[in-house]
Amino acid sequence: MDFFEAAEGPEPQFTSGINFEEELNEEQYAAVTAPFGPSLVLAGAGSGKTRTLTYRVAWLLDQGVDPSAILLLTFTNKAAREMLDRVADLTGVSSKLFWGGTFHHIGQRLLRRFGGPVGVNPGFNILDQSDSESLLSDVIRRVDPKFLKDKNNPKPKVIANLISYARNTLEDVGVMARERYPYPANLGPDIGRFAAAYEKEKRKQDVADYDDLLELWLKLLKTDPSFLHYCTQKFDQVLVDEYQDTNRLQAAIVDTIGSHHRVMAVGDDSQCIYTWRGAELNNIMTFPDRHPGGNIFKIETNYRSTPQILSFANSVLDGHTGGGFRKELRAVRPDGNKPILVSTVDTTQQAEFVIRTISQMVDNGRSYGDIVILYRAHFQAMDLQMELSRTGIPFQITSGVRFFEQAHVKDIVAQIRFVANPRDITAFLRFAGLLPKVGPRTAEKLYAFIVDFAEKNQQNFFDVLGAKAVVAKVPAPARDDWESLATTLRDCYHAAHDESPDEVVRLAVEGWYGTYLRTLYPNWKSREEDLTGVVGFASRFEELSELLAQLILLNSEASDRSIEPGEETIRLTTIHQSKGLEFPVVFILGLADGMFPLNRAVEEGNLDEETRLFYVSVTRAQDELFLSYPMVQSQGGPPRRLQPSRFLSSVRPDYYEAVRYRSSW
Repeated sequence: MDFFEAAEGPEPQFTSGINFEEELNEEQYAAVTAPFGPSLVLAGAGSGKTRTLTYRVAWLLDQGVDPSAILLLTFTNKAAREMLDRVADLTGVSSKLFWGGTFHHIGQRLLRRFGGPVGVNPGFNILDQSDSESLLSDVIRRVDPKFLKDKNNPKPKVIANLISYARNTLEDVGVMARERYPYPANLGPDIGRFAAAYEKEKRKQDVADYDDLLELWLKLLKTDPSFLHYCTQKFDQVLVDEYQDTNRLQAAIVDTIGSHHRVMAVGDDSQCIYTWRGAELNNIMTFPDRHPGGNIFKIETNYRSTPQILSFANSVLDGHTGGGFRKELRAVRPDGNKPILVSTVDTTQQAEFVIRTISQMVDNGRSYGDIVILYRAHFQAMDLQMELSRTGIPFQITSGVRFFEQAHVKDIVAQIRFVANPRDITAFLRFAGLLPKVGPRTAEKLYAFIVDFAEKNQQNFFDVLGAKAVVAKVPAPARDDWESLATTLRDCYHAAHDESPDEVVRLAVEGWYGTYLRTLYPNWKSREEDLTGVVGFASRFEELSELLAQLILLNSEASDRSIEPGEETIRLTTIHQSKGLEFPVVFILGLADGMFPLNRAVEEGNLDEETRLFYVSVTRAQDELFLSYPMVQSQGGPPRRLQPSRFLSSVRPDYYEAVRYRSSW
């Protein structure tokens, strides 16, 4: 008997009363009423993906599928709740009857009931990120007491990130460590030993981290035939949202549970923008091969944007060479304005253009809440944040804190403050406290000793930082770091008297803190880019005192302006954080080669993903789209000429209006 035919047998036990054909467009209707079996639904931006999934669940109920036999996998619990609440509103069936939630949520539910064969008990505790890093740190110290004492080795946070990435991509952790963290080389065997000991310790303590909730779920499916039988019989219909964002581990779970091929995967390969954290584009591209005999549905009718914005967006993908399923978004909205591409002299004038345009819009009735400003990396919005603070325009950053309030930026600024004024003990305490085993009291005592030692020997404070007597007062685990820090501070101090402010900042960025950054933060590359932006900012000043005064004023202005509850604000965010959202007015900053796409992405061969990022940014816009780029870049070195982003080469010139901004301020 054919498996799919058998599934169509039961008479409907529930009738929703929904006229699916009337309430859905033709493309949505075809996907919603697809026969039982594998289906890949390619839902373009703004095409009603959530509506399609919601009505698919309602249709399954109409076909007699029991609510508890429907498994809905999403990437946030909020998305699952909203979707199932909509189903409840449509059908009257309680959302509690369905199995819906994130992969991790479903995994922990199943492991608590069936996890014995893979070494977990029903009452196991789940470690949050901080707890798991702490446990890993203890394991590393036990396996190799000297490892974390070497200042060149990565800290537990970075190692945890490497191990997690390997687990989610089903790769060997040693190989992954070599590829993703080449500083220092040959760390693979060490990371592999730490990972194995960490797994053993978790089972001993009967705890699980987030990755265990998926990894052990898959292991249970692969090693326990009774559990596999339960899942394949229990979950008659498997629906997966945002399928383009699944990693290999998640896809393996779906493929195993969905071995009956009653799987509907919904996503958009053109919006796959998280490969850097493990998302696997091939999951969606090879879905038809892994689940043969199914259907591919394209939902291309867009309800979000004007025809002019969609023509631009479609044209972006025309030049995309990374393959994928061809889609052509079609508008239902009336005509609007063409996207506008604005060239400015530099990032300062770019900020002026944005603020002036926003002010004109607000004068004409627009709300601040209608407007979002997108950028590829945090440092690209630095000038705009400063100008918004100065002008008092309300804004919020939804991709992190304000630029100069970021921890790594404040760490560098503290060093520059201290170089300019060695009596600034607050600055000293900030960066000295970054060293191992150096707390506030230890740092205060160390500072007092150095001051006294320098006076007794009639030497400059910075020239005695590396003296044997000083080093002896530094806790042993911090001495290697201290010697590097001392050299950096001394170099910065002497440069402050002979060189420009940007040279002082460059020495600080490339000195001790550059190594520290790599060992502490998994995303150290993007943080390095931020600090390179600070070097460029410093190049605008002739005196170090002017630079520091400006930094203090900026922080003061930013702190003084608080957002009132319910107040309309402009939103500033990275493109990654904007995915899934929509705004009447969208500004995209820094559309120049080297900024978007980032130089780093070009060097690492990630242009395909950068193209998809550009597509995502453009398709956030509903009514108006402004793209801007500076013609001169001064961040991180001498000024250099910039060219418009290579992404624009695939867009027909008649799809946008190009203008040169001329300052009126």
